[in-house]
Amino acid sequence: MYPYELYIEVRSPKYGPEWGSGGVFGLKYCNHILYYTLAFEAEAHFISPASKLIYRFEHLGPGPASGGDTYNAVDCSDDFIYFGGWVHNPSIFKGKSGFEGEIDFRNKYSHVHSYDISRGVISLIWSESIHDEYKWAGEVSEIIYNPILGDLLLARADGHVNLGIYRLNPKSSKLDIISSIPGLKGSIFLDYACFDIQPDWVRGIDGVQCFDLSTLKQYKFMIEDWSKISVDGGAVEYRGSGYAISAYTRYYHFIRGGVLVGNPLEPKLDGVWFIRLLDFGNTIYSQLSPQRSNAVIAGGGVLAPFNAYTHGVLHIDYSQGIIRDINDTRGPSILVYITPPQARIVGVYGARITSATKMGSKILLGYNTAPNLGGRDATPIDIGYKGILVVDEDTILNRSSPPVTFRFRGRIVGDSTFGGIPLTGYKNKSLIIKSYKSNTIEVYDYDSGLPPELLSVERYSIGEGKNIIDLGGFVNIASFRLKNIDEDSLIYVSLS
Repeated sequence: MYPYELYIEVRSPKYGPEWGSGGVFGLKYCNHILYYTLAFEAEAHFISPASKLIYRFEHLGPGPASGGDTYNAVDCSDDFIYFGGWVHNPSIFKGKSGFEGEIDFRNKYSHVHSYDISRGVISLIWSESIHDEYKWAGEVSEIIYNPILGDLLLARADGHVNLGIYRLNPKSSKLDIISSIPGLKGSIFLDYACFDIQPDWVRGIDGVQCFDLSTLKQYKFMIEDWSKISVDGGAVEYRGSGYAISAYTRYYHFIRGGVLVGNPLEPKLDGVWFIRLLDFGNTIYSQLSPQRSNAVIAGGGVLAPFNAYTHGVLHIDYSQGIIRDINDTRGPSILVYITPPQARIVGVYGARITSATKMGSKILLGYNTAPNLGGRDATPIDIGYKGILVVDEDTILNRSSPPVTFRFRGRIVGDSTFGGIPLTGYKNKSLIIKSYKSNTIEVYDYDSGLPPELLSVERYSIGEGKNIIDLGGFVNIASFRLKNIDEDSLIYVSLS
C-alpha cells in the first residue's frame, strides 16, 4: 500500500461552526512531509510515512476551534513549512432562528505558523484579531517564501481592516506592510513576487502588483478595459481572484471567467492577455470558478482546477430566482491542463477541488461535496464530506479527455460573451440550444498560445425550439455570444 494512503480517509461532517463547508486546504508535499489543513474543523495535519501529527491551533486559544484556511496559504523552504489562514478559537456559534444560523467573529484570528521539518515542532509566528462580533482582520490568503531575503510575503484581501501585502520576518515575527492595496493570491514570477490588485471584493481584480524579491520595490500593472486584452474581444465582470502560478516565463493568474497571462512587469515586451475559460455568467457567485483552489505544475504544464460549486447561499435578501441561479451548478468540476498553445480538459469531478499538490509521480487532489456559504447560513458543523484523491500523473495528463456536459439558462449569460470551453481531444462536440425566439449566436475559436491567437468568428442562426450546432470544426477553445437576450433558453455543451 502507498504509505500515505493510510492517512487519506473520507471525512464526514464534524464540529466546526462557520458558513457551510471548508475543505482540504493547503496540500503541500515538502521534504517527505505531507501537510494539509481540514477546514472548518481547524486541524492541521503533518504526515510522514511513519507518523502523523494533528495540530488543532492550541497556540491561539483553548478550543474548540473552527476554520483553519480556505485559500491554500502555504509555502515551504528547505527546513520549514509555513502555513496560515484564519481560525476561530474558541469558536462561537450564536445559534439558530428557524433554519438560519449565525456565528460570532470576536475570536477570529488571522495567523501564520511554522512547522520545523527536522524537529517536528509547530510554532506560532504571528496572529491578529480585532475581536469584533461582525468584522475581522484580513485573512492570510497567500504565503510566499522569499528565497533571497528569507522573509514571508503575505496577501490579505478577505476582511474589513488590515488589508494589503505584508512582509513577515519568521524569526522576529515583525510584520510590515509593503502595499496598502488588497491582494488575495500571488506567485513568484521571475525574481519578483506578484499578486492581484483587488480593492473591490465584488468587482474583482483590476491588475497585478509585483515586488522585487531583493529590494521589495513595487511595480503595478493596471487593466482599464478587459475587452481590449481579451482574446475573444469580450469583457469579463466579477473577476474574483482564484490562484496564480508561473510557467513559460509568464505569469498566470486565474480568475472567475478565465486566466490573465503574460508579463505584467514589461507588458510592452511580451503582452498581457485574458483567455476566457469556463465562464458561465456575470454574477459574483458564478460557478465553475478557480476560486478557493490552487494550480500545480505537472509535466512542465499548468494543471488548473475550476470548481462546480465554490460558493452558495440559502438564506439571503435576494429573490428566490437569484438564489436558485447562484446554487445551480453549470457542470462538474474540471481540471484543465495548459501546455501552450493548447488547453485540454483532463479531469471531471464533483462539487469542489479545494487544493492540489505533487507527491512524486502522484497528484493529490483535495475534494469536498459542499460549498462555502455566507450570510445567515452558519451551521455548528462543517456540512461537507471531504477527502484526498490520489491519481497517477502520467495517467491524468495523457489519458483521453473525459466526457462532460455543461448546462445553463440564457438568463445566466444574457448577451455577454460566455464559455471558453477547451475542445481539444474530443471527437463529438455539440452546442445545443432550446430557444424561445429567433436569434444569432457567435462562436469564437482561439488558442492558449503565447501569445494567444483568435482563429475565427463564426455566426449561426437559431430558430425557436431545439437547435444543434456541430462544433466539430473547432479544435481549440470556444466561447460564445447570443445577439439577443433569451432568458428562458436552455443551453447545453456536450463533449465526448
